[in-house]
Amino acid sequence: MAAETPKKPAKVTTSRSQKAAAPVLLSGGNPQIPKGEGDAPVQAYIAAMPGWKRDVGRRLDAVIVATVPDVHKAVKWNSPFYGVKGEGWFLNLHCFTKYVKVAFFRGSSLHPVPAGRSKQEDVRYLDIHEDDELDEAQLASWVLQASQLPGEVL
Repeated sequence: MAAETPKKPAKVTTSRSQKAAAPVLLSGGNPQIPKGEGDAPVQAYIAAMPGWKRDVGRRLDAVIVATVPDVHKAVKWNSPFYGVKGEGWFLNLHCFTKYVKVAFFRGSSLHPVPAGRSKQEDVRYLDIHEDDELDEAQLASWVLQASQLPGEVL
């Protein structure tokens, strides 16, 4: 009886849809998400945030939606933006290596003014590090105030 030749293992291929499912992380761990309007691209961004930042993203999104129920969302330049439809954007998020940055576009008009300064006179930042306690009441106050100010048209 002739010995059987061993079969080659099946070749494993990755489909384009499987490759598309795993977003690229840019420098600092910021997810590269295609631009788009609405909740779906923002949720895709949050789902792609690495490690502990994903939970921060979920909490931020939940506070923003609870505070401004009709909030308009989009992903632009690999960052989620939040605004009032037809009136512009009031904040965005961005992942960096050691923190998540919340940018309030009219932050200098908020009370109290968020501590993070920008090169742009009106912009103020809230940087959230891994071990920071997020003051959701203060965040909600800033979100409400920011949503009532003129938005940034980009």
